[in-house]
Amino acid sequence: MHKGRLEAFTDGVIAIIITIMVLEMKVPHGSDFAALASSTPVFVAYALSYTNVAIFWNNHHHMLQISERVDGRALWANMLLLFWLSLIPFVIRWMDETNFAALPTAAYGFVLVMAAIGYLLLERMLITANGADSRLARAVGSDLKTKLSLSIYAVAIGLAFVQPWIAIALYIAVALMWFVPDRRIESII
Repeated sequence: MHKGRLEAFTDGVIAIIITIMVLEMKVPHGSDFAALASSTPVFVAYALSYTNVAIFWNNHHHMLQISERVDGRALWANMLLLFWLSLIPFVIRWMDETNFAALPTAAYGFVLVMAAIGYLLLERMLITANGADSRLARAVGSDLKTKLSLSIYAVAIGLAFVQPWIAIALYIAVALMWFVPDRRIESII
């Protein structure tokens, strides 16, 4: 299969995920700044989620740019990534409706961990499809940044049961780590 179909499908699913995220946001009850301020926590969660989805999409795009071919394993790994990304609107809504309680905040982190694992699996499947000496394999190397991200997510999930806002701060820290497209791949492009 040509990688263009995988990219087009992923682009469409991510566009739908982003649309669902914004449609799930509640309109403030009232027309003053106090009513708007009460929406700040869910807006922060939305902005963080939008950023995370954009980071996955951006890095996905760059990863496929230096891949020459995809196979069935890569297609299934991509579906796994998209499955976890599609749950982001659900966990944002859950966090909002429970005032950012511990379990929903931990579940948000779990979804991010699983999306990161899906992305990592896709990366490995693309390396397998393109060869151990492929441009992607050379660019990724030991992938310390991904391992560090997964570790921070794991700590954040545990801390969500102590103080949910600490977990959210750590989720933001991981997003900031990845905000700039993966320089390893950028250097190859």
